[in-house]
Amino acid sequence: MEGEPKKEMHELLPATFCPEHFNVKPGQTVSRILQSMKEHGLSFPVIVKPEVGEKGILVRKIDNESQLKFYHDHVPEEYIIQKYVSLPMEVSLFYYRYPWEKKGKITGFLQKVSLRVSGDGVHTLKELILENPKAKKQIEMLKKKFGDSFEKIIPEGEIIKLSHAGNHNRGAHFIDLKNEIDENLTMMLDKISLSIDDFFYGRYDIMCQSIEDLKKGKNFYILEYNGCGAEPNHFYDTGYTLKEAYLEIMMHWKKLFTISRYNHMRGIPYWPFFKGLHFLRNAKKQVRIAQQIDLIIP
Repeated sequence: MEGEPKKEMHELLPATFCPEHFNVKPGQTVSRILQSMKEHGLSFPVIVKPEVGEKGILVRKIDNESQLKFYHDHVPEEYIIQKYVSLPMEVSLFYYRYPWEKKGKITGFLQKVSLRVSGDGVHTLKELILENPKAKKQIEMLKKKFGDSFEKIIPEGEIIKLSHAGNHNRGAHFIDLKNEIDENLTMMLDKISLSIDDFFYGRYDIMCQSIEDLKKGKNFYILEYNGCGAEPNHFYDTGYTLKEAYLEIMMHWKKLFTISRYNHMRGIPYWPFFKGLHFLRNAKKQVRIAQQIDLIIP
């Protein structure tokens, strides 16, 4: 449940549903990376994120070559460069399907609104950030990110996006869309998951034009798929009590256990204990390093 590699998931997803992307390894030259961007039809801005990451750590929007060079010089692990998608809505759908069934179930559906502030023509960006309970917790990082703009007055109605990670840890606000879960939405995820025949449990993070288009299976991109390490994030900001949130987690883990046990009985081996322990320790080490670097990169 820790250290899930994104590349492994991306390679399983249908290419038509994913933004163009490629992986970058430490030691590559920036000129080689720029050439790879050209080969993949990518231009600035792009989104970068670590191959193994969590909580939106080291997810950045890169606008030019100098920002890319700074990021590349400071990140010692493999990372992904992905096409920047600017569709209006980012949503999460938690889905599971028992391997012996053809129809799955969506247990959570929400919209993710990334951390942002709105100008009023009076207050500076710094003052607006300090007035926002979530944003003020990241004041030092945001100061590095916005530099001289930090003390500028933001015109009335102008929206400043403070983070491009639709992650609760990065201050994103979640809007419950469970009332939109219906047969069409479930069929759309069933179609994707059945085409892979390996996605039985996890969370789809999707950028789409609208909920209506998503249900029709058009005008959307799968930004990321998180498997057994995925958190059922639909209890944040949506009225769950602490007890209800714990019960929701336990319910999902029970589904995961049932799926895993069934797959094991069908011949998929469990990892040996020491292989799992080594993987877990290495994953935690990578995250610790990423957290330190995350404080440096604007």
